[in-house]
Amino acid sequence: MEKFFIISLIFVGIMPLSFGDVFIQNDQQYIGDDDSLHIVGEIQNNLEVPLNQISIFVSLFDEDKNMITTKETSSLVNTIMPGMKGPFDLVLTNGEAKQIKSYSLDLDYKVSQPKNQVIDITSSELSRDNHNNLMITGTVTNKGDITANTVAVIATLYDKQGNVAAVSRVHPEPDYLRADDNAFFLVTVPDKIQTSTIEDFTLIAESEEFAAVPEFPIGSVVVLVGTLSAYIGITRYSGRFITNLISATNLK
Repeated sequence: MEKFFIISLIFVGIMPLSFGDVFIQNDQQYIGDDDSLHIVGEIQNNLEVPLNQISIFVSLFDEDKNMITTKETSSLVNTIMPGMKGPFDLVLTNGEAKQIKSYSLDLDYKVSQPKNQVIDITSSELSRDNHNNLMITGTVTNKGDITANTVAVIATLYDKQGNVAAVSRVHPEPDYLRADDNAFFLVTVPDKIQTSTIEDFTLIAESEEFAAVPEFPIGSVVVLVGTLSAYIGITRYSGRFITNLISATNLK
C-alpha cells in the first residue's frame, strides 16, 4: 500500500504555522464484523493552541480512481489540546462500501480557547470477557474546582503497525462530575476481527468545561506537554482562527 500526501494550507489571521503542525496520521480502512466499511485515523495537534470544530472530509473512489462521493465525520475529541491527538471513525454501510477502493482525507478546524486539564483518568485496564469481547474499564476523576458536565472518555486502539485499529467514545453514568468526584467507565469494542490485532491503546477524557492529558497503559512511553508552555501566545491570537486543509490520498 502506498500513500501520497498533498498539503494545502489556508491562513486566516496573522498566526504563523510551520509545515505539518496539524495533520492526519495512522489512518486505514477495514471491514467490520457487520460488513460495514470503517475509515479510521487520528488528528495530531502540534500547535501551541487547542483546536475545535474539527471536521474530516473523506473523498471515496472506485477502482478506476473515479470519485464516488464525499462524506464528513468529526473528531471524537471535541477539543484537541496542544501535543495531543483526536481519533475519528467514518462508518459506511455494506451497500455504500461495495464500490469503494481508495479514499482521500481533508481536515478542517478552528483554534479555540484553552481548557484547564483537570479531568484525570486515575486507573484503567484492558481485558476480554468470556465471549472474547474487548473492554477497557477504569476511573475518571474531576480535579477541578467546579462541576464537569457531559464527561466523555475516548479510547483509541492501535494494531501492531501502530495504525488506528478501532475507536470508541463513552459517557460514564452519571455524565457529570462534581469537584473531586470520580466515576467508573466502561469502553467496549465489539468488533472481534478488528480487536484481535490490538497491541496498545490510549485514553483521553474531556467535558464541556475541562480537558485531560492522555492515559497510556504500562509499558508505553509518552512525553506530556506542559500546560503553561502549551498556551504561550494564546492571548496574542485570541479571537482569530486558522483553517488548515490537509489531503492524504491512500492507494489501497
